[in-house]
This record gives sequence, C-alpha cells and structure tokens, in this order.
Amino acid sequence: MRKTESSDLWWKNAVVYCLDVETFFDSDDDGTGDFDGVSARIDHLAELGVTCLWLMPFYPTAERDDGYDITDFLAVDPKLGNFGDLVELIRTAKDRGMRVIADLVVNHTSDKHPWFREARKSTDNPYRDFYVWRDTEPPDTSGQVVFPDQEDSLWELDEKTGQWYLHNFYKHQPDLNVTNPQVRDEISKVIGFWMQLGLDGFRVDAVPNLIEGRGTSAAASAEYGDPHDYLRRIKAFMGRRRGDAILLGEVNIPYEKQVDFFGGQNSGDELTMQFDFELMQRMYLALARQEAAPIAKTLARRPDLPRHNQFACFVRNHDELTLDKLSDKERQEVFDAFGPEPDMQLFGRGLRRRLPPMLDGDPRRIRMVYSLLFALPGTPVLFYGEEIGMGENLDVEGRLAVRTPMQWTSGKNAGFSRARPSRLPSPITEGAFGPQHVNVSEQRKDPGSLLSFISNLAGRYRESPEVGMGTFEVLQHEAPSVLAHRCTWAQPGDPGTSTLLVHNLGPEATEITVEVADLEEGTVANELFSTEHLVVDDGRLTIPVDGYGHQWWRLHRPGDTRLP
Repeated sequence: MRKTESSDLWWKNAVVYCLDVETFFDSDDDGTGDFDGVSARIDHLAELGVTCLWLMPFYPTAERDDGYDITDFLAVDPKLGNFGDLVELIRTAKDRGMRVIADLVVNHTSDKHPWFREARKSTDNPYRDFYVWRDTEPPDTSGQVVFPDQEDSLWELDEKTGQWYLHNFYKHQPDLNVTNPQVRDEISKVIGFWMQLGLDGFRVDAVPNLIEGRGTSAAASAEYGDPHDYLRRIKAFMGRRRGDAILLGEVNIPYEKQVDFFGGQNSGDELTMQFDFELMQRMYLALARQEAAPIAKTLARRPDLPRHNQFACFVRNHDELTLDKLSDKERQEVFDAFGPEPDMQLFGRGLRRRLPPMLDGDPRRIRMVYSLLFALPGTPVLFYGEEIGMGENLDVEGRLAVRTPMQWTSGKNAGFSRARPSRLPSPITEGAFGPQHVNVSEQRKDPGSLLSFISNLAGRYRESPEVGMGTFEVLQHEAPSVLAHRCTWAQPGDPGTSTLLVHNLGPEATEITVEVADLEEGTVANELFSTEHLVVDDGRLTIPVDGYGHQWWRLHRPGDTRLP
C-alpha cells in the first residue's frame, strides 16, 4: 500500500506554488502577465520542485479586488489570454509533472455580473433569489466587517428596489444565495466546466461564508439543510468527475471547528485540505520570541485527521498576514518584532510584508524558516517570489504590497515585461529586495543561493514521504529555542521510514538530547543536507545545533540497506 499511497493521495506530499498570472511574466510586452508567460517560465517551477500549480483568479473581473470580483465564472480575462492559452498552460504544466488547481470564488460575484444586474432590476426578477436580500433596515454589523477601513456594514441598500443585499466582503461583491438550488446548480456547472478543461481541483475562497446561508429566510434555510451537506455534495460531484481532484479550503477558524469542514473526525468527505492558519500565526509568535513553545503547543493540540485529509502549511499567502488568532498582547509582540511601523500593518490584525524584510534579510534565519515550512507535518505552499527572497513594496496600497511583479532579472522591469513601467499591474519593488539584488537569473547560477536552497528542500521533502504522509511527535529536550519533531510513515509489521527534524529559532548555538527509545542501539542518523551522521546511544540522540540551524536526520536501523 505504501508504494502507491503517495501517488493516490498526491496532495499529501505535494509542493504547491501559488502565482498570479497577471504579475508572473508578460510574454507579449503589453505590461500584463499572461498564460503564455507562465508557460514560458514553467521550467523554472519544474526545476524548483513544484508538483502542484495554484493559479489565482484568471476570470473576467470588474478590476476592484485584484480578480476576486468576478463578472463571468465561465470565461478567462482577455488581458491574460484565451482558452487555448490556458489549456496549453495546463498541458505544459502536466508535461512537467505538475497538477494545476485554481481559485474557486463562488461566495460572491461582482456587482457587474449579469446575474446581479438582472437581480437588482426588480424584486420579482428571476435572478433576484440568486442573492440575499432583506426588507427591513439591518442591525449594526460594523463589528463583523472584514475590511473596516472601507466598509461599516454587511448590508447595502439598493436604492431602486428599497431592499438591502448581503455582502460579507466589499459592497461591490454581493453574496450568492447558496440556499437556492439554482445557484448550487450553477456552481456545479462552474466546477465541472473547469475540471473538463483539465484542472485538478480548486482552492476554495472563504469557505465558511460560502456554505452558511447567512441572512436567508428560515424556510430557505430549512430546505437547504445542514450547510456541510452542501460541501459533501460538491466533493462527491468532483469525485464522480475525477477521483483524485482536491478542494483546498480557506477556513480561518479554530481547530475544533475546522474538523467539521473536513467532514468530522471519521469521514473526511468534505474539504481535502485546509490551510493551517493557527500554526502559521503561532510560528510568527515563536519567531518573535525565538522560542519553539508556541509551535510545539500548537502541534500538540492540532486534531488528528482522516487518512484522506491534510493541513497545508505556509509562511505567507496573497492576503495580509493575518494574526487574528493571537491575543492582543501576542499580536503586539509580532508587530513589534516584524512590523513596528503603522504602514506595515493592515486592519490592526495583520502584516502586509514578506518574510525576508521582516527578518532583516538574515540568510540564516530565512533558510531556517523555509526548512521549517517543508518540515512541518503537512503540505508546503509557496507564494510566488518566496523562492528568491522577494520583498514587499509598501508604497503599493493594502494587500497588494506583496503582489508586485516577479523579479526575473536585474534589467528593466525586473525582466517581467518590456513595456513602459506605467503599464505594469503594480510598481516593481525597490531597495535591498529589488531586482538589482534579488532575481531568478543570478540565483540560478549560484549554488549557494536561496533559490538553490529551496529547490534542494523541495527535493528532500519529496524524498521523505513520512513528513507529509506519516504521523508526527514533538520531542522533549532542554533547549527552549529548538523545535525537534519526528515524522514516521509505517504500515503494520513494517518499521517504515522515520526522520527527525530540528530547527533552532534562536541565534545561539546549543545542543539537544532527545529520547528515541523505540529505535534499537546502533541506529544511524544521516543528515540529509550534509555528510554528517550520528548513532543512537542508549536510546538517545545528542545533536549539536547552530544558531538558526536546521537539520533533517533520516533514521536508519541496523541492517537497513536503503539509501540515506
């Protein structure tokens, strides 16, 4: 079973790479990245070790929320190319061994979507019930808005009909009414359409908002039933179309509630994967304190998942680096360490920065964090530019500060486009993290570069399926700055494979001794990034660790002839 499991459950040891087509590479020099541009750079991703490409929204848009305000779910934005270009990209990615997923943004539409334009014409329009309306003035919902700098309510008055419509996000993004069977049918058509064109699944935007049916009538909610049944129906529909397709959900809620979105402890028939927002936030707290405890404690309370489910780990994503699960005091610790200036923060709950500037460009610390990303139990997700250490541009508004064009060379427009700078989707990052110092071209030639390091990490991660597929345990020792955990993948009657992963979050060198009592005397530990080796002595392994050091120790029992 172990021989085929890593293929059947491919997402459990995938390397996922998220990119925005518009800011990745411009193939025709009109200033905008495009599908052909991604195809032209697909070998960069293959060399990096990417096995799953995640495309941010590429649909027609009203251009008010960076592609998340969609005007047509069944089309591509013409500025990015056409259907043929997209199919060629999918085909080229798969030729290089990559699956392709895309954003599924069906919690809401743009207010320019034909459905909403029809819906607001009259209260008896056939599309009226595609959205959520109320007759009476809504209560104060200012405390629930997602973007407090721009919205003060979840409801907006439509002057023509005198009713209010629901919008969990911006007022120009009215929420769809998923209690309406016609809306659910349309969403299924969207999913089926893109899967037919070759997608292997979706990253699902705002899952709790999508399924909850907030603001709908009691009768509609009763007929709709359990919202999680809807997720199960989506997953079953995808399974009928393609058995190994995935749903990667954005579900930023506490662990005990996240389990429900997997389908409960014993089923796993809803979302395939979910981002681990809890672990990400406490990783930054651990980095700020230079102590491993916040990570270790979070891993200890992380729920066990069904075999077919997985958490996705990340250092940052395309939104603000949310810290909403931390206490006010903890959040301030992270702000003080990594975003002390007001323009580095967003909404008082997160950061709009990339990792390298937050760590002052310290290469030891940056590499330790990315080693930790790949070592944490789960599936690593990279955001474009992380592999070379790109920084943010704080002159760009809001969350777009981290969505600047990819830096390919030190030349004009960072090699992203030969168009005039004024035609680019956003300005190129400048300063110490600009293309003169940080770009793909120069790092590809340097075996000591961050790009080479992360490519090597991806390779070691893929060679160590126990990290993504197996069970884990946090190991006890006396050094507060060091996280040591062990991942093991085994079947009954088979000792399997085991790797011990060590990360020092502090600047001082130290030494740890960990108990590995289940391993017989003479077990050899080989470090996967060097030629070092250690031997288990009296059930213990003593490991010296550099400041900001990181080590992956593959454990080999006596008589084990497998490669180290």
